[in-house]
Amino acid sequence: MDDLTRDAESLLTKTSLSDGVDRRGFLKTALGTGFAAATLPVMAQNVIKTDTAGLTAGTIQVNVNGQNVPVYRAQPEGKTNLPVILVISEIFGVHEHIADVARRFAKQGYLALAPDLFIRQGDPTKVTSIADLQRDIISKTPDAQVFTDLDAVVAWAKANGGNPDKIAITGFCWGGRITWLYAAHNPSIKAGVAWYGRLMGETNANFPRHPVDVAGTLSVPVLGLYGAKDTGISQESITVMKAALAQGPNKSTFVIYPNSGHAFHADYRPSYVEADAKDGWGRTLAWFKQHGVI
Repeated sequence: MDDLTRDAESLLTKTSLSDGVDRRGFLKTALGTGFAAATLPVMAQNVIKTDTAGLTAGTIQVNVNGQNVPVYRAQPEGKTNLPVILVISEIFGVHEHIADVARRFAKQGYLALAPDLFIRQGDPTKVTSIADLQRDIISKTPDAQVFTDLDAVVAWAKANGGNPDKIAITGFCWGGRITWLYAAHNPSIKAGVAWYGRLMGETNANFPRHPVDVAGTLSVPVLGLYGAKDTGISQESITVMKAALAQGPNKSTFVIYPNSGHAFHADYRPSYVEADAKDGWGRTLAWFKQHGVI
């Protein structure tokens, strides 16, 4: 247990929860982290905190067919004609880690946009159980809905200081899968980076295709950053994905980190592997530069 969590636990033992505040909700408030409830306790000693100095940052609203979709926006203050990066969250939604990633990109000169793609299904930051989160929100969020929302966010970016010819996408876990799929959906995307996104799986009405199904026709170059010890994404599935990609015109590639499992970039979780996260971040910036995003 990290020191910040231990302090909150100590405070919890001295506080009555008779007002209907549950333990996890109390800890989230006491920690003041802004992280998703299902990810607690947060490994505070690893958390990267990027300030807003020189940035315009905060939540905007993008209207999609009458639905306001919250989008965390970060960009260099007062600048226009900016390269655009779509930052796609994990299943935990747009919590503090995803907002911080957006600010990191903004510090590099991007208009970074992290949309709440679960807004119609619920608020994943408030759900305390991963099983409940998967059942009640993630499984009910159709890929088609996600693509429509992202199309609207891209349109907003083009109308609000983003360079329409320099748009990229990156995502983590659930967002990694979406990165592959949206790159296939929108070929005007210049490049993508998928962090440990699932490549294969069962299909249904909400998820009619997976990355392996679109790989052969994918034209957008995507860099896949994956961990060899990821128990949820097999090396066999990566091999199948590579073979499918080889049938198409794109120049996608993978980097496999032998010492990492899933979520190795998530600095707020025990899965974090600092060396590989930093290497992946450097490769991400270089990939986008190589493909003319910035």
